[in-house]
Amino acid sequence: MALTLGTTGMDSATEAELRAAFLQANSAQGGRWKLVPEAEADYVVVDMDSMYGPMSWLRLHAAGKQVVGLTSAPRTQTDFRLERPINTTTVTAMLDQIAGGGSVTAPSEPIAQAVPSGMSPSPVPNDQLPEEMPLKPREDLRAPSPAPKLPDSVQAGSLAPTTIEPAPAVPAPAPVAAVAAPREPALAPVRERHLGDWFAPGELQGKVRYQLGNGPAVLIDADARQYHGPAALKPLAGYFEGAVKRDHFGSMDDATFAREATALGAAQPLARLQWYGGLLAGQGKLLPGFDPASQFRLTKWPQTEREFPKHFRIATAMMKGPSVLEELATASGVPLEDVVDFVNANLATGFAEVVSDEPEPVEPQKGGLFGRLRGK
Repeated sequence: MALTLGTTGMDSATEAELRAAFLQANSAQGGRWKLVPEAEADYVVVDMDSMYGPMSWLRLHAAGKQVVGLTSAPRTQTDFRLERPINTTTVTAMLDQIAGGGSVTAPSEPIAQAVPSGMSPSPVPNDQLPEEMPLKPREDLRAPSPAPKLPDSVQAGSLAPTTIEPAPAVPAPAPVAAVAAPREPALAPVRERHLGDWFAPGELQGKVRYQLGNGPAVLIDADARQYHGPAALKPLAGYFEGAVKRDHFGSMDDATFAREATALGAAQPLARLQWYGGLLAGQGKLLPGFDPASQFRLTKWPQTEREFPKHFRIATAMMKGPSVLEELATASGVPLEDVVDFVNANLATGFAEVVSDEPEPVEPQKGGLFGRLRGK
């Protein structure tokens, strides 16, 4: 029976890279693995270095799933670890780790039981285990041994008295201090999942509908990463309040989805709702796991919304270079709370990143002075 592997909590580029490496590693191992959706997988790979990875791990851990942590850290709290960077070698090592390197073969011959000197084993009844084997004393060992005989040359009373020196005192061992057993790390409390959390890649599968009361319907094609719904985002603001569970999404067949989607207009990228969920999640405070004193920058220009005209100024300031939040607020002339919400939204979609304070390594020039001159 094939072993099944799924993925969740990672962006589309990382998932594509993992799938390509998995196909090569699985082919080299004879195709004993099968890549399936997360809900059907025995083992699920989670990107623990992403913002949504730890939340995905908590959810899967609570559901009893075996989780493989994709991380560049030397250790992880998941059941198994997939080392970064992703390549055929690291994926092969991960698959071997899960499979245990093959079955363990039991010894073909029984191990003989050790018998103390002077004892012989009695026949073993069929219903007794080796550890229940009785030991039978030999007949010639039952009589007491005779006292040793002195040589004839030694006469009674001719031995000189011998002084017996007392044995040196052995110091008592020093008391060993009791070592407290290491405490198991306490699991972080499981955070309630909001609507925006479900729009990360891999969280939903297939075609589903989400709707609150008489509010507008949102039809989601999770596999195509698209949705049909209102053209504006602000009418959906109430949808992002409170906890949302998986069973709040109603499954749809292809025919029903196509009929209702036509009435709602053209498809829109699901990342747009993921961005809006990140915008509302912090309510003026930076998302958990990020340091407010860090520097942030945009990795590419985001699709700004007409409903939020101030965001164009924030994006312009962020594209000039890494800056702390207060600097972005000053440069854009936008209140700090709005800047924080904008940064949260782009962190959620991967358009923004934290800039490390460590300088990037400088590649040494090759060829020496004359080599550089020849290259000009």
